[in-house]
Amino acid sequence: MNCQECGKKPATLHFTKIVNGEKTEFHICESCARERGEGIPGAPNGFSIHSLLSGLLDFDPSSTNGANSAKQQQMIRCDNCGLTYSQFSKIGRFGCSNCYRQFSDKLDPLLKRVHGNAVHVGKIPKRSGGQIQYKREIEQLRRDLQSRIEREEFESAAHIRDRIRELERKIVDL
Repeated sequence: MNCQECGKKPATLHFTKIVNGEKTEFHICESCARERGEGIPGAPNGFSIHSLLSGLLDFDPSSTNGANSAKQQQMIRCDNCGLTYSQFSKIGRFGCSNCYRQFSDKLDPLLKRVHGNAVHVGKIPKRSGGQIQYKREIEQLRRDLQSRIEREEFESAAHIRDRIRELERKIVDL
């Protein structure tokens, strides 16, 4: 797709603006964006995903004292690459795969805040996702079974137990 301004260069920036409920989309090249004064992602004066992530990383619901929290963040360090949590919050990238485990206690509240959950629950393909759907249903039924047992609703718990067994057999047959 070519730039909607100059019509010559390929459009590398795609903007969607919503003003007073009216949605406008336009696709422009970097040079036309600079002329219009639009922010370019990654540019010094533009918006970047790293600045967004950095702002979100400053959020710490367990912290009551900002100075104390900053010292604690400085002390958290990846055993493998040596990256500190405060460095991660500034650059927005991990140094290695071990950082995910090292900073997990800080990431879980962040992921819950951004995505609503710390566990990925994506779409399941209709053709090949039967086993996954059964497993999710079994997990939900096990939670329900446990709550029924705690409330001493043993008859309904027995029905749920039977349903779990039925689904487990279906998984084996797939």
